[in-house]
Formats: sequence, structure tokens, C-alpha cells
Amino acid sequence: MIDPASKAVSAKISASQFFIDLHQPLSGLMAIKEADHCLYCYDAPCIQACPTSIDIPTFIHQIRTGNVSGAAHTILSENIMGGTCARACPTEVLCEQACVHNDGEGKAVEIGLLQRYATDHLMNEDGPHPFTRATETGRHIAVIGAGPAGLSFAHRAAMLGHKISVYEAKSKPGGLNEYGLAAYKMVDDFAAKEVTFLLGIGGIEIFYDQAIGTSPSLDDLRAKHDAVFVAIGLSGTNELGLEGEECKEISDAIDFIEEIRQTDDLSAINMGQDIIVIGGGNTAIDAAVQAKKLGARNVTLAYRRGAEQMGATAFEVDLARKNGVMVRLWAKPVAVSGEGAVTTIAFERTELKDGKLIGTGETYDVACDMVLKAIGQKLEGAGLNGLTIDHDKLNISEVYETSITGIFAGGDCIGSGEDLTVQAVEDGKQAAIFVDEWLQNN
Repeated sequence: MIDPASKAVSAKISASQFFIDLHQPLSGLMAIKEADHCLYCYDAPCIQACPTSIDIPTFIHQIRTGNVSGAAHTILSENIMGGTCARACPTEVLCEQACVHNDGEGKAVEIGLLQRYATDHLMNEDGPHPFTRATETGRHIAVIGAGPAGLSFAHRAAMLGHKISVYEAKSKPGGLNEYGLAAYKMVDDFAAKEVTFLLGIGGIEIFYDQAIGTSPSLDDLRAKHDAVFVAIGLSGTNELGLEGEECKEISDAIDFIEEIRQTDDLSAINMGQDIIVIGGGNTAIDAAVQAKKLGARNVTLAYRRGAEQMGATAFEVDLARKNGVMVRLWAKPVAVSGEGAVTTIAFERTELKDGKLIGTGETYDVACDMVLKAIGQKLEGAGLNGLTIDHDKLNISEVYETSITGIFAGGDCIGSGEDLTVQAVEDGKQAAIFVDEWLQNN
């Protein structure tokens, strides 16, 4: 048995075999004990903190009384991807941070683990889909993108009786759940299992390797369907803007994570021994921790601001440190060295002055043989001709409609809040409700 915390991959092995679960699931007795910890608050703040407004006290009470399938139904009625969100959602800054137990310096209820317990129970039963479709409306909706927003939209729109065709650029569904989350958060191919479960509602067909912009085009989809929902996420990546950035072994962290998630042979991944990950969000943490678990000797995570400004939660940063990642704050990359392949990144120390980030003029070098960039993603506008883009996001109305009548959008490609799976799911759900209303009037 390979110890992923201390030994490099040396034999053919997949990510699902190698990485162990970040959070061990609760047993039945553990779940009941944890459910007993809940105070079942009236007007519970945890509900307000959940972007999908799951009735958390109700589903916890259902677990406590032995109605685990009912608990799962309560969760999934608001968040059809509640299984993934239970694994990857930053509950420590959302529902669990809002738990009233925190006010008394107590321990918050483990809402995420209880949610996982319930949803896993229902999915493992392998019974009929928990939701049924309304009478078919005869309306046909195109969804662009099979990520969290697109799939959430498709499921809710199918429930409302519409026929859904999903056009996905990649060869698998799931979006970032399948390609962009750390393998230790999504073990046992859970993203694929969740999609299979979601499609059990019926009325949804997915077409793969269909990059919008050529065939089919946005105009094609609009002409052949009664409405279109754009859920393409943020597929572009930002650049450092440094000379020498095109050096060999400088790549995007999201591509590194995708390679880990999709390969059946981790030993074939080109791994450096001295790796620098540049960025301060969860993608940076995911890349850095996986690099360390895969056997890299030194992994440095460099962020140009301080801990309070990081997109990653304190839990994620602590996870990186516990796994041996060196976290360097107030470190701005300013130069790349290396002939053909990167050998050094020069950093300038930074500070905040009157709320503005400035360089101090003091620089230092960090040796490396691999650099992973995690400095944010951006909207790829190809194929979106005619749609208004504002601040690198699709411009939408309060009912998720874009600048073109009949075309709606949601998920990371719009500016609805944090770029989180749970927010994308909520966008898809709400957009489906608005599109249904729009179709009834058109």
C-alpha cells in the first residue's frame, strides 16, 4: 500500500486508488450523535448562510429520527449536487461558521459530514430517482456546459417538464467537479456517480465534444431550441505577465489538477521536485497539496498578499501546511530565470499601504523546476457573439437573461457571487425557474 503522504508514485496507479478521502464519512451511530448536537434553531442562521437555502435543521432532525432518505430529499430538493457540496463546499465559512454553537465558543455542528451521510445513503440505495418530472411541456431547452450550473439547470428544468439537450465541450460531464477539484476531495469517481444519479430524472441528453462557436454555434442553438442557458464557466486562465513565462515546466494549476484526476497512471505525470505554486485560492491549495502527496520534495505556495486576503479558507491553508507545503505570503513574482526550462522565480516582498498593494523593492529567489499558476480564471468569449460581457463576466438581468432575448446564463461565467460549486448550483436552479416562467409567456 502506497502511503500518499510520504512516498512518490512509482507504479501504475490511478488517483482514485492513491488519494485517501480528506474527510472520513460518518457511521450511522456517529451521524445520530452529531445530529443530537443540533439545536434546531428557529430562523436558523445556517440556512441563511447556505447559497442554496437548504433547510439544515430539518434534514438534521430527519437523520436523528432515522429518516435518512427523507433527509437526503430535503437536501437535494434545494441542491441536487448536495453530495459534491458536502465534500468540497467551504462549510467552515458558510453554514458551519453561522452555527450558533460558535457564539458560545463551542463546536459547530458538522453540517457538511451530515449532509454527505444523507446524500450518500440515498445514492447507495440505488432506488428510483427521488424526483419526478412534471407533464411534458413540449418545450426544448439547450444548455451549454455540463458543469454544476448547467447540470443543476438541466435537472430543475427537466423536473418542470421540459426536454433538455446539454452541449459539453469535453468528453465527460461534471465541469470542475470532474476536472478541477482535488482528487482527495472527490474519491471513488464520485463526480461521475453524481451525474449518473442526477440524470435519473429523465428528459436530459448530453452531447460531448461540442465546443460552442463552431458547430453548433450559439445562433444554431437559439434557432433549434425554445431557450438557451449558457453555463460555460471560466475556461481561460490569467497570465503572470512576465518575460520568460513561456518557459518549459510553467503551466496552469488547473491543468495539473485535471491531469491528476483524469489519468489512470499517476506515475506518468511529469512531476518536479521543487515546485512553486503561485496563487492564494483553493485551486492553488489543491495543486500544492496534491504535488506534495505525489512526492515532490519541496512545494512552495507563494501569494502576493497576506493571509487575510487569500481566497482559500484558513482550513485550506492549514491543510497545506500540515502536508508540508511552505506558504510564503507578501510575495509577488517579478522575474523568471532559466534557459528553456525554469530554474528560479524571483519574488519581491510586498506590503499594503493605505489599502494599496506596493512592492518594497526587496527581492529574493526561489529555486524550482516546475511552476504552477493559480492566479484566477477568466471568461473565454469565443462563440458568445452578441452577448454583453462586463468586467469579464456575462451581463445578465435579475432573471438571469443575457443581452439577447431567450438566452440565459449562470454559474462562474456570471457575477453572482463566489466562484463556488454551491453558488453555481443555485444559479442553475433559479435560472431554470425563471426560464420556465419565461416559456409560459412566450
